[in-house]
Amino acid sequence: MNFKPSILLAGTVVAALFATSATAQSYPSKAVKIIVPFAAGGPADNYARFIGKGLQDALGQSFVVENRPGAGSVIGTDAVAKSPADGYTLLMMSNTQTVNETLVQGKPYQLMRDFVPVAPINYSDLVLVANPGTSFSNLKDLTAQAKARPGKINYASSGTGTPYHMAGELFKSMSSVYLVHIPYRGSSGARTDVIGGQVEVMFDAVTTMVEQIKAGKVKAIATTGKVRSDVLPDVPTMSEAGLPGYEATIWLGLMAPKGTPKDVVDKLNAAVSKIAGQPDVKQLWNKQGAVPMVMTPAVFDKYMQDDIAKWARVIKNANIKAD
Repeated sequence: MNFKPSILLAGTVVAALFATSATAQSYPSKAVKIIVPFAAGGPADNYARFIGKGLQDALGQSFVVENRPGAGSVIGTDAVAKSPADGYTLLMMSNTQTVNETLVQGKPYQLMRDFVPVAPINYSDLVLVANPGTSFSNLKDLTAQAKARPGKINYASSGTGTPYHMAGELFKSMSSVYLVHIPYRGSSGARTDVIGGQVEVMFDAVTTMVEQIKAGKVKAIATTGKVRSDVLPDVPTMSEAGLPGYEATIWLGLMAPKGTPKDVVDKLNAAVSKIAGQPDVKQLWNKQGAVPMVMTPAVFDKYMQDDIAKWARVIKNANIKAD
């Protein structure tokens, strides 16, 4: 019996569609791993666990968080890039990864080539904090002292290319000061040393630093958003404090290895979007200083492409180098 090529092709397409649909319907049928390429205790780790619990409740399987920090997030990110594209290994990422596309040369992966966007999660402002023992309490005094003693004031970050690092480099560039960057393997270590006085200042996420500020363990200099943070209303923005036009945030999202079935990606996107859109989640995150982000995979893809281009311009114009 002879079949026309068009009929055979149509049959193949239909079969593929049914197979893809079946994959999405049965997904997940086992535990899903969320790799966080940052140390425990920071925003990416905290919100990965929150989202993982929500996905577990929604989809009926365990979502296990695994921290793989190192090399400014490259080690953990590369581990996901090399994982099977079946939806069972996901990447918890931040704008560290979009920055690293320009800042870190010779990476074993390319973000938009080797991954597919799944869903954004939230964003928050950063806050510039100082150890209580430092002699400056506002941005003007910090800038003046940094100019008077170039290279004598250190700032901590959670690693090269992270939002905390880039916020510091942006401050240095816009204010024409020289601070020494002290990169850590994660934000927890950096935060501990600023509180302990080993390092003078750092930019940190409002979500993880607000309680330390309220407890008096650090003093808040300025926040990095366009407007004042709802959870730190008495702290001026960097623009208000004397650096007009300054803005830096940290945002978080999920990606999967390239080739992950579209229906699986869409199913995860819908579940994450539903979690982020719940009124009680919005209220909780707002109290922490975080704002939910809800986008389709296609819109999230465009958002990341734009963020890569934005930071490429900043890095090149300011001549920022990886440590």
